[in-house]
Amino acid sequence: MALPPARLTVLSGPSGVGKGTVVAEVRRRHPDVWVSVSVTTRAPRAGEVDGEHYLFVDGEHFDWLVANDGLLEWAEYAGNRYGTPRGPVEEQLRVGLPALLEIEMQGARQVRASAPDAQLVFLAPPSFEELVSRLTGRGSEPPDVIERRLAIARAEMAAVDDYDVVVVNDDLARAADELVLLLTAPPAG
Repeated sequence: MALPPARLTVLSGPSGVGKGTVVAEVRRRHPDVWVSVSVTTRAPRAGEVDGEHYLFVDGEHFDWLVANDGLLEWAEYAGNRYGTPRGPVEEQLRVGLPALLEIEMQGARQVRASAPDAQLVFLAPPSFEELVSRLTGRGSEPPDVIERRLAIARAEMAAVDDYDVVVVNDDLARAADELVLLLTAPPAG
């Protein structure tokens, strides 16, 4: 079976929608799928492993990456900075394999501006009420951070038309399989 053309696919959606959970399920069910590991200035959450979940860096190192064009995109979100290291993504595409980025909306817009042929996928919750439940159920952040994330989520959900495809995260296995199909489908056009 011939591989589809190398394609950059961006997965984003509001905080708490389950992006990390869906990507983990994609990797579990389809270990051959390559997912970029983002850098962040935020502290690790319980159970997160440096180099696997994120590359955890300090602000000075993040500034160096920005200044030296080491990031494909970057954004500040809820008081922390996140970015996609440029080199690994470009290498993946150079060898003809699809690349998946799990990033926030601000970063997705930067990717769209620099790589118009990238496929943008919006991961949506079944409802806003479900999103509130997921965010508050985490127990990993104080109420003021949750409120900030919900305010941002409202704006993000209003911008769903900026995306090429919407995947509703109402069933983890189905959402993961749908994302894999999108990664391997030939570009429309």
